Amino acid sequence: MKIVCVGGGPAGLYLAVLLKRQDPSRDITVHERNPEGSTYGWGVTYWRGLLDKLHAHDPPSACAIEDGSVCWDQGVAHVRDLVTRQPGDRGHGIGRHRLLAILAERARSLGVRLEFESGITVGDQPQADLVVAADGVHSALRTRHATDFGTRRTEGRNPYVWLGTTKVFDAFTFAFVETAHGWIWCYGYGYSGEHSTCVMECSPQTFTGLGLDRADEGEGLALLEKLFARILDGHPLIGPSGAAGAASWRTFCTLTNRTWHRGNLVLLGDAAHTTHYSIGAGTTLALEDAMCLATALRTRATLPEALAAYEQRRRSELLSAQSAARHSAQWYENLPRYIHLPPHRMFALLGQRHSPLLPYVPPQLYYGLDRALGQLEVLRRLKRRFGPPVARALQARSTAHRD
Repeated sequence: MKIVCVGGGPAGLYLAVLLKRQDPSRDITVHERNPEGSTYGWGVTYWRGLLDKLHAHDPPSACAIEDGSVCWDQGVAHVRDLVTRQPGDRGHGIGRHRLLAILAERARSLGVRLEFESGITVGDQPQADLVVAADGVHSALRTRHATDFGTRRTEGRNPYVWLGTTKVFDAFTFAFVETAHGWIWCYGYGYSGEHSTCVMECSPQTFTGLGLDRADEGEGLALLEKLFARILDGHPLIGPSGAAGAASWRTFCTLTNRTWHRGNLVLLGDAAHTTHYSIGAGTTLALEDAMCLATALRTRATLPEALAAYEQRRRSELLSAQSAARHSAQWYENLPRYIHLPPHRMFALLGQRHSPLLPYVPPQLYYGLDRALGQLEVLRRLKRRFGPPVARALQARSTAHRD
């Protein structure tokens, strides 16, 4: 069987590893348009559940990924001059460069061909038994057949920028800074012993009010370093280099497709779906896509059956993450609703931002009810206040998120 993966990100490389491991006779090539070692981004996050799945599917790469990661088990929030720190789930961070290098080395060791600086254009679909479009949100192969796939894009409201820093955070760090033009905030997490990721975000009004829409890269970084001096401890912010270009602000694009396969062409990772970066699940979901597709190709008798089974299963599994991502993005877009609570309460609701109930309940009331009663009693009280139809709708959304 001849298989071509277009896109040398985590999803495409890991799928190639799994498929070659299943059947060494497969002829597998990965095409990546950028030079080897040149990638955007800094560190990516994942949790123990993914690591367990990686060990089950390919122990050698799982061990290398675990060894190349850093860990944390706390979250800290800075709000103005106040700080609150809370224990949390054990999280992991690894540099995107390091992750790709591990997967590329593993793929080569199994006999996968890696073709870097090998772009696939819209009119140049490879000839193979199976073509995998793992080339991201701007996938050329998906764009060529966008009508057939039923591609839909929804732009978010808030501008954001993905940066690095030499400040190594010892916990997953949130920082909220008030300016004359509104709030600006960052998510920071370590991914090596030398660097951390900093994702900056603000409302459109704050973005233009601060002049970030007019600043060049140097001016923008200098302003952000000044605003977040408290958490950076004198360390610089670093823009991307190489193929990623300059540090550019953008709004997040939530991408969905009506179907994920067309003939022998199948979508994987961000080419098929995206979830807002604030839930830290993009890389995890892409790798889980690869696991699911590899399993379907191993267990189904024909290619059409395998592609259909892959899509059906992953659509179902993604419902919870997609719901969480929508509500997380909305929480930040409505930050003024929560930011003036005492920091420990604001941080508690930050941890509950995935809840479909939170937008409908006054924050102080939700905080008290959630701590004292739990969500089941919250639903009962909403039913009494708003009536059964509203409560049933909220319960259905809550159940979809929880499952």
